[in-house]
Amino acid sequence: MLPEIQATIQQPVVKNMMKALYFQFTVGVLPLYLVTFAGYWAYGSSTQTFLLNNVNGPIWVKAVANITAFLQSVIALHIFASPMYEYLDTKHGIKGNALAFKNLSFRILVRGGYMTLNTFVSALLPFLGDFMSLTGAISTFPLTFILANHMYLVANKNKLTSIQKFWHWINIWFFAIMSVAATIAALRLIALDSKTYHVFADL
Repeated sequence: MLPEIQATIQQPVVKNMMKALYFQFTVGVLPLYLVTFAGYWAYGSSTQTFLLNNVNGPIWVKAVANITAFLQSVIALHIFASPMYEYLDTKHGIKGNALAFKNLSFRILVRGGYMTLNTFVSALLPFLGDFMSLTGAISTFPLTFILANHMYLVANKNKLTSIQKFWHWINIWFFAIMSVAATIAALRLIALDSKTYHVFADL
């Protein structure tokens, strides 16, 4: 995300953004695939949802990894909750200096309360990750990969070569199949975890 943010600072924005996106989807995805394939190679299908639960080694290594995961979760929550924050600020007339007492106290109370509520629900429903997988399969795959490719095809249908069109249609069909497979897998996980479910269970 950092290259994308930096790309919007200097001109030409579109050209820099494209460079950042190419970097993100080539070099940037390597660590993600490394963790995915190395984790499956090491633990197989018995891997737990939270990968660090499977890791053995020095306590300090696991502690650092868990702290890093926690900080990443806090940052990610703030990013994805930004539309809600903006809506609440607009609805309650919060504007001007961010450090003004009224604005600062409102944001600490409301945003802190929002994060606390989310954390409470996540702990209350210990297999909430399964539901997140389901919503991701139903929404993230179609919106991020299928719709984007289809919109690009429609917008540039007279400018694309046959190979480019073929490539985008491959993406559409591949991620459509992945979406269906991920939906089935998420429903299976929900069915399995619901058998051992109780409030605040440590799954």
